[in-house]
Amino acid sequence: MRSTTTRTLLLLIATFAALAVALSGSSSLSPKLSASSLSVALAPIPQSSPAQASDPALAARIARIESGLLPAVVIKGQPPQSMTIADRMAHHKVPGVGVAFFDHGQIIWTKTYGFADVASKKPVTPDTLFQAASISKPVAALAALRLVQDGKLSLDEDVNIKLRTWKVPENTFTEKEKVTIRRILSHSAGLTVHGFAGYASDEPIPTVVQILNGEKPANSDPIRVDVVPGTLWRYSGGGYVVLQTLMSDITGKPFPQIMRDLVLGPAGMTHSTYEQPLPQNRTSEAATPYRANGDPVKGGWHTYPEMAPAGLWTTPSDLARMAMEVQAEYSGKSSKILSQDMARQMLTRQIGTWGLGFGLETKGDKPSFGHGGANEGFRCNIQTYTDSGQGFAVMTNSDSGGELTEEIFRAVAKEYGWPDYKPIEHTLIKANPATFAAYPGTYEIPGVGKLTIILKSPSLYVEAEPFGPDPIELLPESTTQFFVLSGDITFTFHKDAQGAITGLTLHAGSQTFEAKKIS
Repeated sequence: MRSTTTRTLLLLIATFAALAVALSGSSSLSPKLSASSLSVALAPIPQSSPAQASDPALAARIARIESGLLPAVVIKGQPPQSMTIADRMAHHKVPGVGVAFFDHGQIIWTKTYGFADVASKKPVTPDTLFQAASISKPVAALAALRLVQDGKLSLDEDVNIKLRTWKVPENTFTEKEKVTIRRILSHSAGLTVHGFAGYASDEPIPTVVQILNGEKPANSDPIRVDVVPGTLWRYSGGGYVVLQTLMSDITGKPFPQIMRDLVLGPAGMTHSTYEQPLPQNRTSEAATPYRANGDPVKGGWHTYPEMAPAGLWTTPSDLARMAMEVQAEYSGKSSKILSQDMARQMLTRQIGTWGLGFGLETKGDKPSFGHGGANEGFRCNIQTYTDSGQGFAVMTNSDSGGELTEEIFRAVAKEYGWPDYKPIEHTLIKANPATFAAYPGTYEIPGVGKLTIILKSPSLYVEAEPFGPDPIELLPESTTQFFVLSGDITFTFHKDAQGAITGLTLHAGSQTFEAKKIS
């Protein structure tokens, strides 16, 4: 889930299916962050290494990135207006950010901005812990693959053979094809439950078996197979809970210990832990999570007993160390966690653009691996180029940190000449608002959900839960094709022979959805 488009696509599917946990946004406690107060408070807090401070060229490069954030979409003939990180933090109401850039096995520079906690004005530092959310998955995948490498697990064996405390319920979908580790890691096991909301400080914490069965006090549905395993890519945090159970069953160890022994320790991730809840003696290291409106998440950070899919506490630098270790193993320069053969399997496409834990992309001749994450009050992302050695990690403590993260990535990509994260260019035409009179209405994507198109002269707008609480303006490229400024998403309206609007095609990156106008 690396790009804005990919994340939006997942949210479209997940939200319309009532599974978009990451978008939950309850109002909560004061103090409330306002854009005006943030613009004053969020001056960058230097946390530079001596090497950064003594290298004028590097300092200039970082300064260009900090003042050169870029939007997702640009309009042809209108040069994109560069934005500063402080201004964009204020705009998005993101209190704190930490970043780390790495290249050929070394962390080249790190920076932090803003507050880990607004009320106490505690700054983000390089050691501030953020929830890695779904980046927990590829890190957990490393441990699973190590157990495969050691002969304790098999990539293609039915997981029920070694599961002890719980079994995947058999049904007509599992008669011939089974749930396997390979399929869990590549999100093709046919398992349900997209993601998890976690548990606030005043809520009871379910056992893993209760989560697997969807039994109270679990707040998620049962994890079940509802399509034939191996036939469909569908993002499933639920699958990683099955994996977590399997790994503890075959080792006899608590999951946080497995991760510490097999991955966190060998990779040098000294600040990281999968312990849930975070131990009391470490809570002072943790960033406070915030909602998109600037309010802190009620009750503070959530506890995620779903540790493999969502439970990692870490820092941008520790994520960089993990990614650098994978790079080194892929190239045969290290084997602290995986052999070169196993690392290459991990970064080989299994289904669609997914490897064994990571999302995989190739632009030009530059293959890369990465993952994003969204827990309650935390958003983060990491991208790593497999061969060139470069990569970048961003972590934030806000539900609205995803857009900011993408804007930072686009600035980094421009500075370092990366093929990814380039703004999308569209042509904007002048159109008579009267031509849009027939477009408003409700459109249904079968099996997914509904969109509402409204006309607020002179523009059309789309309303749908994945796009947030406010209508999003549709900008015309032609009288029937429109785009939005938030990502690689376009809408093409269809007319019948009489000129009546019958439906629309929604393009989200490489995916296409057909929607029929129903009212």
